[in-house]
Amino acid sequence: MSALLSIENIEVYYGVINALKGVSFEVNEGEIVALIGANGAGKTTTLHTITGLLRPRSGKIMYDGKDITKVPAHKIVSMGMAHVPEGRRIFSELTVYDNIRLGAYTRKDKDEIEENIQNVYKKFPRLEERKKQIAGTLSGGEQQMLAMGRALMSKPKIILMDEPSMGLSPLLVNEIFDIIKEINKSGTTVLLVEQNAKKALSIANKAYVLETGKISLSGDAKELMNNDSVKKAYLSE
Repeated sequence: MSALLSIENIEVYYGVINALKGVSFEVNEGEIVALIGANGAGKTTTLHTITGLLRPRSGKIMYDGKDITKVPAHKIVSMGMAHVPEGRRIFSELTVYDNIRLGAYTRKDKDEIEENIQNVYKKFPRLEERKKQIAGTLSGGEQQMLAMGRALMSKPKIILMDEPSMGLSPLLVNEIFDIIKEINKSGTTVLLVEQNAKKALSIANKAYVLETGKISLSGDAKELMNNDSVKKAYLSE
């Protein structure tokens, strides 16, 4: 099985600080892959590098058979990669509907865009109820749903999610994770960065543990859930 996304030995620096130290991993088509680790381990930096927001000093990023290491971020979106950033980043002054529509800015097919908006409403009924509402007035969970719905509008092959459960109540966390599973079932590959290691490992096929800019462990997500050092570091209540 050839990888849809392959990260090969990337090194990323913030000034003199070496944030990623030779990170390599793969995401195969149809999988949910979790990237777990403590705060400051380099998880968000990894996502930003994949999506073209940061440039690696060395290493290579292959996506769908193409080298995207130097491709600008806006072009990567039109290649079928969507990013749900940490902290949602919705357009808080615009309506829910306008936010969703903006997710399709790389597309020209008007009728199909409308159809996709209806599909987003099917997945997130609450967004349809609130489509005329100003997005900044939504609850945290609804804003997270909006960020996910907006990302789906670009019809991505792969969706990168950064801390989707952050700041949400346990009930909403379960709902968001159910939606991630559903997005994956309907054919979208998912790369998930998540502080809630237990939830992430429970839905992922495989997982990588990132520690201070290096991958320290990798394997089948269910096996990692039973790994003693993972349990101690990330799963202890």
